[in-house]
Amino acid sequence: MYRIGYLSAPSRESVEQALDAFRKALRQLGWIEGQNLVIEYRWANGKVEQLPELAVELVALNLDLIVAPAGSAALAAKKATSSIPIVMMFPADPVELGLVASLRRPGGNVTGTSSSPGAAIFGKQMQFLKEAIPKIARVAVLTNPADPVTAIQLPEVEAAARSLGIQLQKVVARGPEDFDSAFAAMARGRAEALLVSRGTTFLVNRARISELAMKNRLPTMYSFRECVEEGGLMAYAVNMAEFAGSAAVYVDKILKGAKPADLPVEQPTKFELAVNLKTAKALGLSFPRSFLASADYVIQ
Repeated sequence: MYRIGYLSAPSRESVEQALDAFRKALRQLGWIEGQNLVIEYRWANGKVEQLPELAVELVALNLDLIVAPAGSAALAAKKATSSIPIVMMFPADPVELGLVASLRRPGGNVTGTSSSPGAAIFGKQMQFLKEAIPKIARVAVLTNPADPVTAIQLPEVEAAARSLGIQLQKVVARGPEDFDSAFAAMARGRAEALLVSRGTTFLVNRARISELAMKNRLPTMYSFRECVEEGGLMAYAVNMAEFAGSAAVYVDKILKGAKPADLPVEQPTKFELAVNLKTAKALGLSFPRSFLASADYVIQ
């Protein structure tokens, strides 16, 4: 009987599809919960600051392995242990975050999957936003400084904004208690669209953010397709549910004796542009035909 930890920054409900895909992949590899595998779950429920304490709890259980979805969870796990293998899921740039020495040879006790081929994906989100709404000139970007991915994402977004002639307004929200004031700041700054940075807080609270974006008539670009399914306008990202299964392969290899240091980090080769036409209609938007032709996933 092997025991692994699952350290999640979001709530269970917010990542149910990805979790189901991960557990299904484990079963297909022969790992059955209750038979030869026990999973100890720890959920931060969007409060990134709780991850270090939860990571210490898991390490104290003397587990065989820790699964850490999101860069923030992986960083907390790595700080808590240098000996227990860690399988990361979805960090934007694990080398930049300091999780691994390199993608080809991680070199430590951390390996797994990255949901981005690098920070360039964030600039691509800004480009799609401009392509969808060519007239926009002022875009707000909602960030959470407590989430380490912010430091990676912002420079790319800023560079893309400059190249597209867009004035960027940086707005901070560390938690849902800051959302109302953040959108009030966007209104004062006369933002014409919004880019929600990638982060646990925003994934967990995607329904509330989409509601406020609609109330303030702000076309919004997200980093998770799940946000579009919740009423958001558009997203450009990896399909989390499809990609989560890859992490199970790492778990399987490590439990069978492989060392994390020798397992290259897997990067996605496909990204999806998701668009919610129902939300677009409610906002009075009509997308260019060329933009819609680029969409991989459309909600009518």
